[in-house]
Amino acid sequence: MLEIPTQDYRRSHFRGAPSPPRGLDAAVNRALGRFKRRSFVLNKIRDQAWQALGLESEMAALTDAALRKRLLESRETFRRRGMVGEVNLLSALAAMREASDRVLGLRPFPVQLMGALTLHRGCLAEMATGEGKTLTAGLAAVLMGWTRLPCHVITVNDYLVQRDARWLEPFYHYCGIRVGYVDASQGPAERLKNYGCDVTYVTSKELLADFLRDRLAFGKMQHPTRRLIRHMLMPKQRADGLVLRGLHSAIVDEADSILIDEAVTPLIIAAPHENPCLREATRLARDLAQNLQSGRDYQADPRHKEIELTREGTGKLVEEASRLPGLWKGRDRRLELVVQALVAREFFHCGSQYIIENNQVVIVDEFTGRPMPQRTWREGMHQAIEAKENLSITDPSETIARLSFQRFFRCFERLAGMTGTASEAADEFWHIYGLATLRIPPNRPCIRQHWPDRYFRDEKSKVAAALLEIERLHGIGRPVLVGTRSVNASEQLWKALTDRGHQARLLNAARLDEEAATVALAGERGRITIATNMAGRGTDIKLGSGVADLGGLHVLALERFESGRVDRQLYGRSARQGDPGTAQAFVSAEDELPRKYLNPTLRGLFQGMCQSNVPGSLHVCSFLIHHAQAKAQNAAFKQRQDVMRADVWMDQALSFAGNPFG
Repeated sequence: MLEIPTQDYRRSHFRGAPSPPRGLDAAVNRALGRFKRRSFVLNKIRDQAWQALGLESEMAALTDAALRKRLLESRETFRRRGMVGEVNLLSALAAMREASDRVLGLRPFPVQLMGALTLHRGCLAEMATGEGKTLTAGLAAVLMGWTRLPCHVITVNDYLVQRDARWLEPFYHYCGIRVGYVDASQGPAERLKNYGCDVTYVTSKELLADFLRDRLAFGKMQHPTRRLIRHMLMPKQRADGLVLRGLHSAIVDEADSILIDEAVTPLIIAAPHENPCLREATRLARDLAQNLQSGRDYQADPRHKEIELTREGTGKLVEEASRLPGLWKGRDRRLELVVQALVAREFFHCGSQYIIENNQVVIVDEFTGRPMPQRTWREGMHQAIEAKENLSITDPSETIARLSFQRFFRCFERLAGMTGTASEAADEFWHIYGLATLRIPPNRPCIRQHWPDRYFRDEKSKVAAALLEIERLHGIGRPVLVGTRSVNASEQLWKALTDRGHQARLLNAARLDEEAATVALAGERGRITIATNMAGRGTDIKLGSGVADLGGLHVLALERFESGRVDRQLYGRSARQGDPGTAQAFVSAEDELPRKYLNPTLRGLFQGMCQSNVPGSLHVCSFLIHHAQAKAQNAAFKQRQDVMRADVWMDQALSFAGNPFG
């Protein structure tokens, strides 16, 4: 008897990633997106949530056995019909709310029901930090998992993957759902088991890597009909090594980070390719670059991370390279290697773009401050940085398969997401992913106070002022969370506070094992916490006893970031669920944002206005910082558009090939 090919078909089937509309179609599509997120839609979802709440007494009267029977009946309804009618949907949601209360001790708020309904509709829910997005995702995941089609809950790191899956496991089990999680430490057998569950928690990087590895394992048997014919002719020959059971539904937590900020860099499956000549050439390029001086031999453009050799620098290279063998005789290759060494020296700094662990260069994620030990820079840049740090130079990698996150997430049949900061990118979410953004109101009004930004001429005066402000707030017992951009900045501030006799908790890319515990205690009385960017994101901060009376947690941003959303993410660590809290940014003219995105004239004006008593100087500084931020956001948007165009080009160029991800 032949095996029914349905499950095998799902393992290789995915929706073709549609190309975003262009020209007049794009304008019409933008208008449609705004229509999809109009207030009427949110009002309807609010009404549905209150209808589900109206069933509370009915569900509370059920015994455990009767409630579980009700949930299992709902599961069968969803499995047979997929997207069910409103009556069945709201009844199921009310039953899950009661189940959550009995199993987890948490009764979802009305806004969490609104969030779950938003996710079920295939939209993006903007929910403020601390509003309970983890449980909201769990409610929606049950509805998707009941269909028995693959459902993936995607979040930003392995810690949250494990924490959320384990915390919600009793709730899922009560609702008749099998839940698993996949992290970087698991082998193929564990991955196969966990992907086989109804709901699987996983990071975007692990899921995309497994998807590409499965495509490679299929080889020429991408189409299920071919596999069925092979099975008929050779019953014992099966494709081994597959772990996924297909793509269907995805709920993306911290969607702004995963779908926007981190979506620029494609994920690449590569294998080491031995190249001793390149290793030696990289060392020689480093030695040659050490003899070149900035301003005389080359010009550095920090905004675009580009190096341009001057005539004098080029002449010096010709003279030096004349004594070298092989590829150094070729002008273009010689310039390429030396410029790469200069880029590594000028724009890649230990403690900012990377850290060194066990004598290896480990990339630090620019947006989260987290290390990415499995990632490397391409086209010889990783080797150039290893040479700069006098480390053993690894072999370069040869690309086997690659796919952008933008294209990958457009392959899901049902895509939904949630984040605390989506409004600024609402048009982009719709344009690229077809996700309409709905802003869910907070359960309690946010009473956070934003203090005016303070501006300083240089880094030294900014740090000195920040230390005084931290000491002032610490003196009255208020907890302070300081957000820095780089590992170096966090380490230096921590050392300065330690030298002054203060005990501060440090959280950066080099100390991730302490992340959750450190952030969770950041609201305790008198606590000083220093964290890179958004380290600890996803961990709730509760205020200690008496802290609310002092004004709550104060967030001090030691720099403005390229994206206003990242600023909002950091500020959102304070004043959760109606708690008091304050936030403020300290900005200097030497920060990366003004240095990269203000031209010399505006940067000079900004520096002159910092700490100035000239009337209106604060308004001028604020305008210039927002101008720089707008330019940075526009540059990032253009970069994402370039990725999109590259995806379209690859689709067209490789349309004749069996594997479009090579």
